[in-house]
Amino acid sequence: MGKRRIRLIKELFPKYEVIGIDFREDRRVEAQQQLGIKPLESVDQVEGKVDCAFICTAPLTHASIIRDCLQCGWNVFTEMNLVTDGYEDNIKLAEEKGCVLFLSSTFLYREEISYIRKKITADRKWNYIYHIGQYLPDWHPWESYKDYFIGDRRTNGCREIMAIELPWIIAAFGGFENYHVISDKMTDLTIDYHDNFMIQINHKNGCKGTLIVDVVSPCAVRKLEVYAEGQYFSWDGIPESLREYDPTNGNSSAVSLREKTEHMEGYRAFVVENAYKNEIKEFFDVVSKKRDPIYGFAQDRIVLELIDKFGA
Repeated sequence: MGKRRIRLIKELFPKYEVIGIDFREDRRVEAQQQLGIKPLESVDQVEGKVDCAFICTAPLTHASIIRDCLQCGWNVFTEMNLVTDGYEDNIKLAEEKGCVLFLSSTFLYREEISYIRKKITADRKWNYIYHIGQYLPDWHPWESYKDYFIGDRRTNGCREIMAIELPWIIAAFGGFENYHVISDKMTDLTIDYHDNFMIQINHKNGCKGTLIVDVVSPCAVRKLEVYAEGQYFSWDGIPESLREYDPTNGNSSAVSLREKTEHMEGYRAFVVENAYKNEIKEFFDVVSKKRDPIYGFAQDRIVLELIDKFGA
């Protein structure tokens, strides 16, 4: 994630100077060679004025790094935390220092999701069926799932998927009223957490949903259906797959989106660059205009506490 963020910042804002910090020498060398940035071993080695910090390390390291950056007076963009460690203290510290504390929630910046959210009107009840799954060893084929955070119970793969999807689901369909969870472990993977969840959800406004999350499916899948009386949408995770049903002629047709899809070779088809760019632009806009971000630590605490209740 750090390499992607650096690459996109340099593309979007070439006038900004980017410094990379990593305690591993091989990663510092790689960053310098591939991205042309100045690599340092620690925050203590930074010289001169710094405006912002992007924290792209493993989730369980975030709390202390966020604190250190805020103590320096830096505005902070952090990848998903997956745990609420340090939330209260860091929220308070950011307020004391007058710093922005910005939390990544990339799907809120996907154009397909924005389109669906605009179509979900309050004058009717909506249902949705959403399945997201991918076999855990396939997430990072170049390394063992046991060697990075998705293998850890506190930051496991199913928990990460839920933390990605729930912010936009809540934004689109409203807060949860009640839910029912079925989960277990159905693989032989060396993990100590449930690898599949089926969750039935009642939203406070009358919408209903079925959310299926797993790290079991051998075929990477993201499949969404949303419907109400006279309306139906489907989406398979890539911009070109968003379709809308027209009841006047009985046909389903592709939705024409404004953005030209950008995709980085080597990533799954549903990992598009556009949302990452939009999110970075939003962060710098929040910093420059001193306004509240659309998603922050207060909302994320609610989401993570909900995931705890799911048992993920």
